[in-house]
Amino acid sequence: MTDVASPGPHPNPGRCAVALLLAALALPAFAQDFPKLKPGLWEMERVADPATAKNGRPMPSNRTTMCLDESVQRQMFEMASGAMKGACSRHDFKLTGNRMTGDVVCNIGGSRMHSKSVMVLDGNHAYRTEIDTTYDPPLMGQSHTTTVMAARNVGPCKPGQRAGDLVLPNGQTMNMRDVMNGAHGAHGTITPRASPKN
Repeated sequence: MTDVASPGPHPNPGRCAVALLLAALALPAFAQDFPKLKPGLWEMERVADPATAKNGRPMPSNRTTMCLDESVQRQMFEMASGAMKGACSRHDFKLTGNRMTGDVVCNIGGSRMHSKSVMVLDGNHAYRTEIDTTYDPPLMGQSHTTTVMAARNVGPCKPGQRAGDLVLPNGQTMNMRDVMNGAHGAHGTITPRASPKN
């Protein structure tokens, strides 16, 4: 349940957390006897444990939105599964009722990453995930992180959006389907938000 493919020489724990969120979005769709997530625009927010924030400063907004359909969800699931098989010695998931637990051990940039997660689903239109992760040796100066992710369907995708369009907190857009397909310079269809003038 993590992005372990091609981590590069300078892996970023924050990017790993975002990847966890995207993988978490995909996994419930294919859990046995559980409905697929509702197609449309999903709003996702990641909040790190304040204890892991640098210098005790408030964490910046980590709210993203994604235009999701069944095909993109399936492709994200297949990508996450393939990455885990290639670099993770453990990737156990169990679904009981509306509660999914995960236990994942992966090698990222020479660090052993051990993540335990609990996801609680609200039908097919919302979920909340808590992820506790340790890094040994520390990764980018961090040995332990706790992350809470919440997501909900907020309605249909916006006019002009393609399935897979992911709008980041800074307004930049990328298309996850293009990224997963390895498209050069992959981007979405919504114009990035202009930077405010001084």
